[in-house]
Amino acid sequence: MDRRKFLKGSALLSGLLTLSPSDLWSFGKTSENPRAGKAKNIIFMVSDGMSLGTLSMADLYSRNILGKGSNWLNLYHDKKVTRALMDTASASSIVTDSAAASSAFGGGIRVKNGVLNMGANGEKHLPIWQKYKKAGKKAGCVTTVTITHATPAGFCINSSKRNAEPQIAEMYAELEFDVLLGGGDEFFNPLKREDKKDLYSVYSKKGYRILKTQNDLKEIKKGEKLLGIFSTGALPYTIDRTHLQEYKNTPTLAEMATTAINQMKDHPGGFVLQVEAGKVDWSAHANDVAALIHDQLAFDDTVKAVMDFAEKDGNTLVIITTDHGNANPGTIYGAEATRQFNSISDYRYTNEYILNKIQKDYSVKDIKDWIYEGNKITLNDDEAKHLLSFYNGLEKEEEGLYNYKKLPFKLYSEIQKTRNSVGWISMDHSGDYVEVAAYGPGNELLQPFVKNTDLHDLMLKACLV
Repeated sequence: MDRRKFLKGSALLSGLLTLSPSDLWSFGKTSENPRAGKAKNIIFMVSDGMSLGTLSMADLYSRNILGKGSNWLNLYHDKKVTRALMDTASASSIVTDSAAASSAFGGGIRVKNGVLNMGANGEKHLPIWQKYKKAGKKAGCVTTVTITHATPAGFCINSSKRNAEPQIAEMYAELEFDVLLGGGDEFFNPLKREDKKDLYSVYSKKGYRILKTQNDLKEIKKGEKLLGIFSTGALPYTIDRTHLQEYKNTPTLAEMATTAINQMKDHPGGFVLQVEAGKVDWSAHANDVAALIHDQLAFDDTVKAVMDFAEKDGNTLVIITTDHGNANPGTIYGAEATRQFNSISDYRYTNEYILNKIQKDYSVKDIKDWIYEGNKITLNDDEAKHLLSFYNGLEKEEEGLYNYKKLPFKLYSEIQKTRNSVGWISMDHSGDYVEVAAYGPGNELLQPFVKNTDLHDLMLKACLV
């Protein structure tokens, strides 16, 4: 071996061996990711309830069925982002809920599950979007669940009860956030609110344009504040929106995020935006693999839209993460695992839609025909009878978050597992460490292992606020 090459290689190896784990993590970064400097804008992206298995399965599905890798993992492949693992615990548990998780990001303090930016003694921690409003930036949130739900609310307001959504809708109006897009007509509409208050009128008087459909996004004018409420409750799942005509005029998460960016990007003081894929969490609670994968891919489409803007802009810090894991789905070993997993591409509807359509007077044949239409799954008679027993009161109703009609989600996911090779550990949140990626000015502040509260401080430091 050439002596100079040997000495050069030895010096490099010696240098690597003296690096700390943090240094080693940074060693592979490239200059493609803008480094130190003040961020003018921040876009904080949350795929709510995204276990690592969810990210993995969405990428597998994208590669196997769509013929391309996911945008999120392509950012890793292309070394465009700084990457970290994050501890998601709350003040009361190693397993957080979305309110405490968002409060960690939004208030910078770990609080008990169930509250929004409220300490143990009732003290209020100023939410980060209020801090940025005071600093002269525009601020907004977009989500696929109700705009008053825990994750957007955690960046915006203080409340001792995360479920106080009618009151949260009023708080938003008082604080005058610039863009609010999502679901939740039941909290704004006087015909649906218990107190009969017309919050649409309140917002209109404050200069907001009210949006109700995808087409309304085309009618907005520069400088207008936006309140877009596109559903009574949460927005429909992506796969149902794709296949059901009744949901066609509902905007996608990418469309809402792009609208928000375009509406705020020319503000001289900059803007901050939270983007949440809230139905990823809901589908995990339901153990609904098709809903989960397609909503995660809709989030992934939004990652591309946001990155397209950020790379051109050069002054925007993008943080891509989740608030906690949920149900820890994963693929299961087997001779037919690949084929079975790929069969998810035959699913036309969510489990929620399929199970909602089953009636107690259905015959075994009716159920078998309907399941085949919805998922291309052929049930045997015993499976069909077992499903039917839930509708005839012969089985105990299933509980579970967001399972308002007590549908047999768990049973049906167990039936699906034998055909799609996807299993779940539960129907609730998990305390796993989760992924964080950062791009743009301020990304260098992200350490290899962080607590959820660290992202609050990172955002403030990145903008020098």
